[in-house]
Amino acid sequence: MILRPDSETEAVRDLTGGLGVEVVLDFVGEGGAIESGVAMLRRAGSYFVIGYGGAVHVPAIDIISTEINFVGNLVGTYNDLVELMVLAARGQVNLHTATYPLDAFGDALADLDQGRLRGRGILIPAAS
Repeated sequence: MILRPDSETEAVRDLTGGLGVEVVLDFVGEGGAIESGVAMLRRAGSYFVIGYGGAVHVPAIDIISTEINFVGNLVGTYNDLVELMVLAARGQVNLHTATYPLDAFGDALADLDQGRLRGRGILIPAAS
């Protein structure tokens, strides 16, 4: 498997007792997010590709031997994304985000479940 020796991957591995996570939702899709996300997966984990831009390069033997899954999620066309970026650059789009420390993931899930999270919740790993 492609492993990146970064603090985020190490933090996730530490938090999961070395097992890795069951699911990664990648809203970025480039700049090392793919490699880190794949390295965070546990055996039979699922990687959801949502962000545009990068490419998934994982040797077939690594996918088979670890039984990981890749799932694509289309949330709009590339033209929709370009139009959205133009609107955002003009200040015509308001982004609503809330950040949580990685170890407060339970609070983020509770806020989402209870309808208190408006927009996107972002988990931030502790700085090393």
